[in-house]
Amino acid sequence: MTKKELAEVMHSKIGLSKRESAEIVEFFFNLVKEKLTAEEGIKLPRFGSFKIQKRKSRKGRNPATGDTIEIAERKVVVFRPSRFLREALNKKLLNE
Repeated sequence: MTKKELAEVMHSKIGLSKRESAEIVEFFFNLVKEKLTAEEGIKLPRFGSFKIQKRKSRKGRNPATGDTIEIAERKVVVFRPSRFLREALNKKLLNE
């Protein structure tokens, strides 16, 4: 689902104008980006949480050439689904 599709759903389900829906979606994603950039975690109850995790530098291998390379230290975004989301996903899989 894209931002545009999300705004369309908000427009049709809630009744906001398309412009207002698009602004809300854009505001939400900017806020998430701002908080993660500041290394603050985000918890969305009954959905999951996002947090920043630091990965140490390590040696890797270029699969095309086989050369050893150094993978630099970096920060990554990690998502951990809530128990409710995991249960809903697993229930759907069992019903298929």
